[in-house]
Amino acid sequence: MSKSAIFKRQPPRAGAISWQLAQTFWVGGLWLLHFVMLPALEKIGLAPLLVETINATLSPLLIGFAGFCVLLQALVLTQAEGLASLWRDLRGQLLLVVLGMVAVFFAVRHWQPGAERGLLFCYMVVALCGLVLVLQPLPGRSGR
Repeated sequence: MSKSAIFKRQPPRAGAISWQLAQTFWVGGLWLLHFVMLPALEKIGLAPLLVETINATLSPLLIGFAGFCVLLQALVLTQAEGLASLWRDLRGQLLLVVLGMVAVFFAVRHWQPGAERGLLFCYMVVALCGLVLVLQPLPGRSGR
């Protein structure tokens, strides 16, 4: 890369950095808990009830944190591309689905505390939407 090409590059904007940082934390955290940490705890021989307790404690924390990060990402998206991008853009639609599933997760947890499958469904939809969101371009950039 030539010296002139280095100086022509624009520095990353604060919105894009916050988008990526928030996305890394919430998507990575959800996937790490469910597909790495819990299976590893089971494999090392922790009691199933203990693994269940860890899951029951950490899942709501991560889902709540995902909701906060998605609100931050929605703010970045609306600043970069306008309020209409929340329902017209795939990124905005994914963010709205995640917010809805976060609300459903806590509603199910409050009114149906024994509905483990419902909670797992909400968790998986949030994690899958996060994975699809990772594949989308950053707000303010049209190319992929």
